[in-house]
Amino acid sequence: MLADAALVCYDTIVNRDRFKEIEHTADIAIQVWGSDLPELFVNAAYGMACQVTDAQDVDVAVERRIDVEGEDLEIVMVEWLGELLYLGERDGLVFTEFDILEVTSRGLRAVVHGGPVETYHGHIKAVTFSELEITRTDNGYETTIVFDV
Repeated sequence: MLADAALVCYDTIVNRDRFKEIEHTADIAIQVWGSDLPELFVNAAYGMACQVTDAQDVDVAVERRIDVEGEDLEIVMVEWLGELLYLGERDGLVFTEFDILEVTSRGLRAVVHGGPVETYHGHIKAVTFSELEITRTDNGYETTIVFDV
């Protein structure tokens, strides 16, 4: 479990309302909030970045465009985070800034920014569908995301 890494990212007032790490038996799980869908997707991506490194220390120097599709919001979320993981693994980067151009129940278009990191707290193998359900609340949207580590 990468609890120490997560604490660095969400222990500040700015990040506390974005996501929090929650107890999970074998993997890592985060609960994520957003006032709207773009913010939910941004906060999920930032929460994932915080599980592998000190996201606030990433020297943002690289930009990538991401387009993903899915049959519903949950599939779009898994595709979104999976693409960030893939690009990160392929290029040795962690993405920490996200410009959502469009998000619908069938897809997402975004420009992401990140950079290489020297210290990883751990490795995420995959984003799972376990416990994943995007729900609308009085304050916007929320979901739980479980990562296979």
